[in-house]
Amino acid sequence: MQFTYSNPATIHFGKGQIAAITGEIPTQSKVLVIYGGGSIKKNGVYDQVSDALKDHTWLDFSGVEPNPTKETLDKAVAIAKQENVDFILAVGGGSVVDGSKYVAAAAKYDGDGWDILTGQYTIESALPIGAILTLPATGSESNSAAVITKAETQDKLPFMHPSVRPVFSVLDPDVMKTLPERQLVNGIADAWVHTCEQYITRPTGTMVQDGYAETLLRTLKTLGEQFDDRDNDAWRENLMFSANQALFGLIGSGVLHDWATHMIGHELTALWNVDHARSLTIIQPSLLRNQIEFKRAKLEQMGRNVFGLVDGDDLAERTIDAIEAFYNQLGLETQFTAHGTDKETAINAVIEQLTKHGMTALGENQSITLETSREILENAIA
Repeated sequence: MQFTYSNPATIHFGKGQIAAITGEIPTQSKVLVIYGGGSIKKNGVYDQVSDALKDHTWLDFSGVEPNPTKETLDKAVAIAKQENVDFILAVGGGSVVDGSKYVAAAAKYDGDGWDILTGQYTIESALPIGAILTLPATGSESNSAAVITKAETQDKLPFMHPSVRPVFSVLDPDVMKTLPERQLVNGIADAWVHTCEQYITRPTGTMVQDGYAETLLRTLKTLGEQFDDRDNDAWRENLMFSANQALFGLIGSGVLHDWATHMIGHELTALWNVDHARSLTIIQPSLLRNQIEFKRAKLEQMGRNVFGLVDGDDLAERTIDAIEAFYNQLGLETQFTAHGTDKETAINAVIEQLTKHGMTALGENQSITLETSREILENAIA
């Protein structure tokens, strides 16, 4: 193991913590509050934000979509520049936080913000960001990554930079009370796959990271099994903190990563607007079966330590089956049917996008070539 780990994001966790933003944002800062479709005005979050910012100068921007688009976010960038905004406050789920990261960086750049995603511009600085999380799933509230879609060209690309990590985040599980069932299920799946992508590679002797990842997976599995009893504080608290810990950096320090499920899944979202979490559950089982010989040891470890399976020659195979059964139990798809065309055309569309985006050698071994991605899609797309 050799790594450097730092996560300076302050987490305010628990009921009533939205009030903490009063002391986190300097009163002399001009704040742009960014949010999504307006649900925060129905569940009381907007009123809490308004009260916490009563001594601040602030304005708001609404309409950030699930899978936030450059086209919408550029309108917020223009406001941030025109109004000389000093601070961005994201109020929403991972999409709002991701979008706010784009706004924070693009507001400090004179060119087209999409240059950040294509690598034509390297971020030098960004406006400081705070986040009030309303939907636990992505972990974006305390990491330095974001994924943005360009609707015009159906491109969905990630970027990372330390300057867009939120300086603080509020995680109040109480705001989850009004979330639709679909979004809660998506949150479980997203956090689950985030953990898997940093765990199901090959053994590296990282006992702490493995043990922590297994704890998160067992917790998420239990939350899924207890989904019918989800309307209680403990359930909400454990999901919100699990989703945060799945991608806040520690379990991924000093270990191999495999983000191929995400990279392929992004194309399903860009092409057909598949929910991000559901794009992952569609791709992952087929990918694991395709890459099973590389991942056999870790799959066997997961089978024993997460699912409680007994040893045997087919333990890795049974672990993948157990993962797929977990998704099915939650009503999550593991095959994609809603492409509106024939299977071959759908597969070709995804391969074309992967080629365009340079996703030609994915996985911890760089063994998932375009040909391998096609094999995976043959089983993932119906």
